[in-house]
Amino acid sequence: MSGSATQGIKTVLHPVSDLAAAKSVYTALLGVAPVADESYYVGFETGGQHIGLVPGGAEQGMTGPVTYWQVPDIEAKLAEVTAAGAVVKEPPHDVGGGRLVATVTDPDGNVLGLLQDK
Repeated sequence: MSGSATQGIKTVLHPVSDLAAAKSVYTALLGVAPVADESYYVGFETGGQHIGLVPGGAEQGMTGPVTYWQVPDIEAKLAEVTAAGAVVKEPPHDVGGGRLVATVTDPDGNVLGLLQDK
């Protein structure tokens, strides 16, 4: 392998149709209050992972939860996985605070996320 290893799945985003209802369920499930609680996104930190709720995610093309693999260099990993057969779905972009995200699809159409913190 020429690229660097991922740091594992650190972020999982779930599309939700009713943010308030989903927030109640995930708060009960995780046993912690959200660290981000906005009308456009609710996020939880637990067990070394970030669990996010994305209202209207289905309308944005999310067909289920999307796992985000933490990588040290998103451009290098994107080049590596596309050379191996993945197709870019969403190119890298900053989602705030210097955090970069991108998504690709594997040969079966599964969506895989890449995440790079600054």
